[in-house]
Amino acid sequence: MQLDPSFWCGRRVFVTGHAGFKGSWLLAWLADLGAEVTGFGHPPRWSPALLELAGLTERVRAIEGDVRDREALSRALSEAEPEIVVHLAARPIVFHALCDPVGTVETNVLGTLNLLEAIRATSSVRAAVIVTSDKCYREPFHACRENDPLGGDEPYAASKACAEIITHAWRSSFLSPRTGIGIATARAGNVIGAGDWSPHRLIPDLVRAYVAGTTPVLRRPGAIRPWQHVLDALCGYLLLAQALVSDPAQFASAWNFGPDPGGDWTVAEIAAAVLRRLGTGRWQVEHGPVPPEPALQRLCNERARRKLGWRPRLTTAEAVEWTVDGYRALLEGRKADWLIDQIRRYRLRLSEPPARTVRAPALPELEVQHGLSAPG
Repeated sequence: MQLDPSFWCGRRVFVTGHAGFKGSWLLAWLADLGAEVTGFGHPPRWSPALLELAGLTERVRAIEGDVRDREALSRALSEAEPEIVVHLAARPIVFHALCDPVGTVETNVLGTLNLLEAIRATSSVRAAVIVTSDKCYREPFHACRENDPLGGDEPYAASKACAEIITHAWRSSFLSPRTGIGIATARAGNVIGAGDWSPHRLIPDLVRAYVAGTTPVLRRPGAIRPWQHVLDALCGYLLLAQALVSDPAQFASAWNFGPDPGGDWTVAEIAAAVLRRLGTGRWQVEHGPVPPEPALQRLCNERARRKLGWRPRLTTAEAVEWTVDGYRALLEGRKADWLIDQIRRYRLRLSEPPARTVRAPALPELEVQHGLSAPG
């Protein structure tokens, strides 16, 4: 299966969490494809926001609201009459979930439930991609497959596992492919890309430290994560939506989108690659208490490769390069022409053979000392 621009041109798409990091990238891509997009969610939390820099505020319809407000969400969906829904709205930070577990569960679980109920009441919807997380797996000690047990040892992971379970139940009970609708969940790895300014995330905190002239501090330098560029994850969501419209019975299920074997680097390896690209120095290690996160997280992407024809098109090294280059453009005060340029460069990659996976380069000698906790 190939990403089909003609499929998206003029297609009505409803995106929750549209002003967030992934949401802004998705809106830019959909607008470039000619889709008619309605966004629903909170306004941008950072200024200048990617939505504004990319000129998207004039090109898409944005509705300010909260997915916890069932009536407002249902009303917005009904008015937009979308054919495709992409659910990105979430509380996405593990640290924040530990500080506000109730708010995280309300947003990630009840917000998903509210959307599914709104979809039930909106006859125009033909497909919905419910984005959860690779953190939904109970035993992340190997390359997790879609049928592995779900669970979580901290509120964020548990909330995403619950969102998966609720989506499965609503699909089985009310939104079956027999009714002509395809509902799927998408579990991506650690997504990186320029324009993310969320605190307690690795690359945004590295960039902030670079700007401030301070030494960044890592919580878990040895932790292994399935890193991927935001465009690889979004390409998976778009292909999945196309497939759900064409054959909901075959594709209405859970899907992993992660790097190929060898693309899951340690936190330290990512940090070193980012700092090298920025032309700056070392990081420090924090030896204090850390959140209850797994040391190893991997995803098996075999099913998406085999059935959707999806493959990551950027190696982890290239994902870091594209990400840092985008941040440089932002720090130089440029508009988001670089964002559209990266999207179009990526679309050209889709017609080329996938790049070979590249292992992380050797780590430099590191400075180790106590410091204030930062991402990891």
